[in-house]
Amino acid sequence: MTSRERVRAAFAHSEPDVTPCDYFGTPEIHRALLAHFGVTSDDDLHDRLGTDIRLINPPYVGPALDAPEGAIVDVWGVIRRPMPNEYGEYAEPVNLPFAEWTTLEEAEAYAWPSADWYDYGAIPAMCEKYPDLAIGVGSFGVQDFINGVAFGRGVEQVLMDIAMEDPVYLYIVEQRHRFYLEYIERSLAAGKGRIDLVLCGDDFGTQRGPLISGETFDLLFAPRKKALFDLVHSFGAKVTHHCCGSSRMLIPRFIGVGMDALQTIQPQAAGMSPYELKKEFAGRIVLHGGVDVQGGLQRSTPAEVEREVHRLMDEVGRGGGYILGPCHNIQPDTPVENALAIYRAVARRRGG
Repeated sequence: MTSRERVRAAFAHSEPDVTPCDYFGTPEIHRALLAHFGVTSDDDLHDRLGTDIRLINPPYVGPALDAPEGAIVDVWGVIRRPMPNEYGEYAEPVNLPFAEWTTLEEAEAYAWPSADWYDYGAIPAMCEKYPDLAIGVGSFGVQDFINGVAFGRGVEQVLMDIAMEDPVYLYIVEQRHRFYLEYIERSLAAGKGRIDLVLCGDDFGTQRGPLISGETFDLLFAPRKKALFDLVHSFGAKVTHHCCGSSRMLIPRFIGVGMDALQTIQPQAAGMSPYELKKEFAGRIVLHGGVDVQGGLQRSTPAEVEREVHRLMDEVGRGGGYILGPCHNIQPDTPVENALAIYRAVARRRGG
């Protein structure tokens, strides 16, 4: 099978020749892996790892995004600066442009981004680079109505907004929803059937359970999720939706609105064992992730990592419905040899 055939089989809940695999890593791990292989491009790294999916997005051609020195800014006007931690750094929001809004008039007056700021005409040539690979578009920030809005409004405020169904928050959510609907629709149209996956996301879970109730999901988020998923399906593509933490109680609702794959699958979050989820939801939703980066990958030996990867492929990958990968970005305190062990195990299954 080609990589594309392998991924499409997994999404059809049909067992492929080998479980397909994916990769996500922090900048620190990414640089270490590039150095290990002696390559400089992301494509070369993915080729060395043997992953089955390549992500493309239309180039940004909009207004200049000016940020202070040492910082970055996104199209929503959120400025991030690198903040050091024990093992590396993380780009954290520092300006919170939506935090002080209390009226709809303030939100309406903001300079919201436009989907016109991207060159969708570049997508066909990007697709041509990967004739045998599965192609995805988007990111896990697409929609992202909780985390993404919190970057500009603050986490505590957003949690209060959700509880109170604050009109200002709901206006921001609708702006994100409309922007990403158009962005994804134009990207898929430009791909002319060659794009297989759309990446999107929202963090609905904590380590111990859902962040919101099922009723809140139904009221505030389900209609917008379904609108995006229906759009993706109208182009013959599939959805893989990122959700950190424990979302098991919400999975039936995810399935109900048309989510094809749940990405992350953190084994240490409550109820998120990929083995248990496979038994309960086999044939109903694809599991995407599952390799523990919350300590397991850091503490294991390479041989132990390989054994766990083989078990995941054997048990979770049986009958399709599984994309193997780290349960989040591989963290910077992970030995490079353990990161490599994930993909070495996959290569051995392929006879490499």
